[in-house]
Amino acid sequence: MRAGYLIAPGQIEVRDDAVPAAEPGGVVVRVRVALTDGTDLKAFRRGHPQMPMPTRFGHEFSGDVAAVGEGVTAFAVGDAIACVHSAPCGECYWCARGREELCEHVMATKILGAYAEYVAVPPHIVARNAFRKPAGLSYEAAAFLEPLACVVHSLRDLAPPPDSRVAVIGDGGFGILHALVAKRSHGARVLLIGRRPERMAVASAAGVEVLDARGRTLDQTIDDVRRWSDGRGADAVVECTGTKDAWEAAPSLAARGATASLFGGLPSGTRVSFDAARLHYDGVRIISPFHFSPRSVREAFDLLAAAAIDVTPLISDTYELERLAEAFAALDEGRGMKLAIVP
Repeated sequence: MRAGYLIAPGQIEVRDDAVPAAEPGGVVVRVRVALTDGTDLKAFRRGHPQMPMPTRFGHEFSGDVAAVGEGVTAFAVGDAIACVHSAPCGECYWCARGREELCEHVMATKILGAYAEYVAVPPHIVARNAFRKPAGLSYEAAAFLEPLACVVHSLRDLAPPPDSRVAVIGDGGFGILHALVAKRSHGARVLLIGRRPERMAVASAAGVEVLDARGRTLDQTIDDVRRWSDGRGADAVVECTGTKDAWEAAPSLAARGATASLFGGLPSGTRVSFDAARLHYDGVRIISPFHFSPRSVREAFDLLAAAAIDVTPLISDTYELERLAEAFAALDEGRGMKLAIVP
């Protein structure tokens, strides 16, 4: 089979590789669609501590079951499948306390390698985080299961009250997904703050209000958000850019008693600072959600299966697997939002 490898930052090769075998309890998936994402782009640009190179990469995908391991009864060869790339152990300290996203083993047992013709899915993921894809759900939409699960988990932690005003910083895929889910599942009025006209147009077409922050200072953006929120500031703020400046700005957009959620990850060792008076005297809270739980995966799958939100407009273009390096070069230059890789 053909598989994409990240050899070093900025260097991708598509190589011949052996087709994996299904282990007991696991399956092998013939990949139909794999999506690019921000983590892979970060790894392409500067490397990633969870991805020693050279490595196969890609983890948002959907496809068809090509082989099943001994003992598998939930899937048969030929079934269309939607799954994520990880699952908790269910037994460690954190799992026992309902914090499965913090499972001690979840990162060590995740799978990478969706930019390939086939990918093996181990038994712990098959058992907890894999579903038969409904016929009416496209492979492209089904490949959004993993990022959508992250967003569902993030917004459950944030828990914006119905009819609240939610400001989302960042017009990338995660920013728009947060806006769509906050609007659809939480009944919030959402303002997406961005700088890319083509991306803001995607959000606007989905019924999300947008604020073009190009050329605006932080003070001007704060004023814009306050005008939008009847002078209070946002009832909840979600940071989706993964930049130090946006992390530090997020609490400034919040109303008194509101919560700022720092969703976008920063490199280890990064230090950020906040106005202590806002946190203490205005009661602004800060949270930083990570990953997802099986419950979030299930809820995300249900949203996709019911066509409750349309995710496919987030796909900017489609590339064949052999053009994987071109796809990431385009993303690195700021062209496109999420790209579909088709083996």
